[in-house]
Amino acid sequence: MRRVLALIDGEHYAPVVREALSALPDEVVAAVLVGGTEKLRGGDDYGVPLRESVEGAIHELSPDAVVDLSDEPVLGPVERVRLASRVLALGLPYEGADFRLEPPHFSPVETPSLAVIGTGKRVGKTAVTGHLARLLARSRRVVVVAMGRGGPAEPEVVRVPPTLQGLLELSAAGRHAASDHLETAALAGVETVGCWRCGGGLAGAVAVSNVLDGAVVAAALGPDVVVFDGSGAALPPVDAGRRVLVAGAHQDVAVAAGYLNAYRALLADLVIVTMAEVDAPHVELASALRAVARPGMPVIRATLRPVPVESVAGERIAFFGTAPASHHARIAQWLAEGHGAEVTHVSGALADRACLREELAGIDAETFVIELKAAAVDVVAAEAERRGVRVVLARNDVVPLAGEPDLDDELVRLADEAVAVQGVTV
Repeated sequence: MRRVLALIDGEHYAPVVREALSALPDEVVAAVLVGGTEKLRGGDDYGVPLRESVEGAIHELSPDAVVDLSDEPVLGPVERVRLASRVLALGLPYEGADFRLEPPHFSPVETPSLAVIGTGKRVGKTAVTGHLARLLARSRRVVVVAMGRGGPAEPEVVRVPPTLQGLLELSAAGRHAASDHLETAALAGVETVGCWRCGGGLAGAVAVSNVLDGAVVAAALGPDVVVFDGSGAALPPVDAGRRVLVAGAHQDVAVAAGYLNAYRALLADLVIVTMAEVDAPHVELASALRAVARPGMPVIRATLRPVPVESVAGERIAFFGTAPASHHARIAQWLAEGHGAEVTHVSGALADRACLREELAGIDAETFVIELKAAAVDVVAAEAERRGVRVVLARNDVVPLAGEPDLDDELVRLADEAVAVQGVTV
């Protein structure tokens, strides 16, 4: 028989609640009155002890699950999912009359580790992973384990940054040559282990993956720290010592900080709000994430800036990325003013091969500057090779806004803490 904590409300009469609690096929160790006063008469007896808060009851009684017997209007959809996030963050299932939410399972790993997770796809998570890897590699041996929807069938170790020709050969062999682990290896210059995953739950659990095998492979390389790179909103299924959450200011604030993204915020030890441009609601998003995260959670707002890994000064370039059209003028300005290029075209169509091929037909440039994502290799780099056009890869630098906490200091602090609290598990 499970030991459960029940959530009840004052919109039901106490005798009804007492009967419902006794009918549960579980041992109800306590109940928390989550709100509502209409049916309360004072001194109501529910047949079980009452506790003041959900978190307090869980810490005190260590139940196996939380069972929600409340209803509208006390807990509407928004309030209920936020409460579910709090319960899942404490490692317990949250269930009610017609639902059950399970917390993702995180397996222990052998080496000190950090995980970079996101509130969705295209929020700059891989850029943050690359920044973190480059930073830590100054004083530590770093290995990145990246999982992706196009990752290799078996964990693949990349020890040397791949060349463009090597990526083209992979693409010609039918491989996804812009997989996250290849991007990180090429642009961060650290050893990477590529893994795959399929499916993602509401709270970020993966349906199937080979990430745990990849973690074993990474540990065998002898790193001081492993950085696990999430995929979309899916979480690496490992018990990382510290986690960094990346949210994009281009996302709907209600989505990025709501639903079970509140759970992701509660897991995090640092939140980075990317794409914090002047016309984006980054202030609102940062505030919303602080409201659902643990008290005192550092939240840093930053922009992403494309940086060609080779000089393009004085060259006529076309840039290929995944940013929406609203960002294209800003990207062109940055590349012109910051890197001395003449920008003839900016494309955000790397994730749309049909649109990308149409754009390429009308582009005139001597150099293609490419983010290593989606169709970067099999379409853009392949077309450049056919035309004899120079190709330069570009990374995205994470640039905190003025007045924000020092990002590098926060990331180093997390790495130090991961080493201190995690150590080596057997």
